[in-house]
Amino acid sequence: MKKISVSLSGHQTSITLEPEFFDTLKQIATARGISVASIINELDRTRAPETNLSSAIRVWVLQQVLSGK
Repeated sequence: MKKISVSLSGHQTSITLEPEFFDTLKQIATARGISVASIINELDRTRAPETNLSSAIRVWVLQQVLSGK
């Protein structure tokens, strides 16, 4: 598991992801010319309140891979 520190709405938080998910997240961010933090911030803003942020990231990464984006 890989711990990621990111600032969400001005507050530092840690997210734990498997290395494969984090590496794929970085690849997607690089391909889009945006930062990993921007993706995480967007996912944090749009996820359902009952959804864990790490889970939301995993599902989003999987959806991106399956859709070929």
